Amino acid sequence: MSRFQTTGLGQDDFAEMVAEDVERALAHYDEAINQSTVVSVGKIAGSIASAVTLLSPKHQRAIDAIHADLPGLASKFVRALAAEAARRSEAGTAGTTNPSTALLADEPLPPPQSDDLESMLIEDWAGRVAGSTYLEENLRIARSTLHRWQRRGDVIALRKGGRKHVFPLAQFVDGRPVAGLSDVQSLIGNPRLTWLWLTRPSAQLDGRIPIDLLRQDQIDEVVEAARVFAPG
Repeated sequence: MSRFQTTGLGQDDFAEMVAEDVERALAHYDEAINQSTVVSVGKIAGSIASAVTLLSPKHQRAIDAIHADLPGLASKFVRALAAEAARRSEAGTAGTTNPSTALLADEPLPPPQSDDLESMLIEDWAGRVAGSTYLEENLRIARSTLHRWQRRGDVIALRKGGRKHVFPLAQFVDGRPVAGLSDVQSLIGNPRLTWLWLTRPSAQLDGRIPIDLLRQDQIDEVVEAARVFAPG
C-alpha cells in the first residue's frame, strides 16, 4: 500500500497542495513576481515533490548523499528551465512536457541542441573544468600527452571561446581519462552532448550517471547505453 493510500491523499492532490504552498510563499516573499510565473513555479515544485515519493529507497538515499550540492543543482535546473523556455518562445513551439517530472521519473528529455549548450556558461552544465596548464601543474598531465588524447578522442575537450579548450575534471582518475570515453564519444559525436549525457541520470542505466559507472570500470554497460541514446 502506498503512502498516499494510507493517508487518503492522492498523488495529484499532494502535488497541488505543495504547489499552493509554494505559490503563497512566493507571493508573500515578493509581490512583484509575475502571477503566471508564480503558478508555473508552484506546479514545478508540486511535480518534483510528488515524483520524489515514487523514487526507490536507493534513489532517495542518493539524493540524501548530495544534500550539500542541492542548492547549486537547483539553481542550474532553474536556469536550464529558463533557457529552454526562452528557446521555445523564440521558436514558437512551446510543448507540454513537464521537465521536472520527466527528470525525476527517469524519462529521457529531448537532447539539447548544440546551440543551446553553446549559449550557456560551460561551468553551469559541465561541472568543474580546467585548461592544459592546470592539468599539467596539478595532475601532471603533459601537454603533449593531453593533445594526443584529444586527437584520439580519449578525452572530452570542450571549446571555450576561440580555439581554447577546457577539460572536465570528472573524466580523470589518477591522472588519466577513464576507459570508455573514446567509445562513448565516437557514438554520440558532439563533445558537448557527449559530456552532457555522461553527467546526467540515464534512463538506459536505470537513472544512474554514466560517468560514475565509467569511473567504476563498468564500460560495456555504459557503451551499450550510449549506443541506444546516440542520435541516428
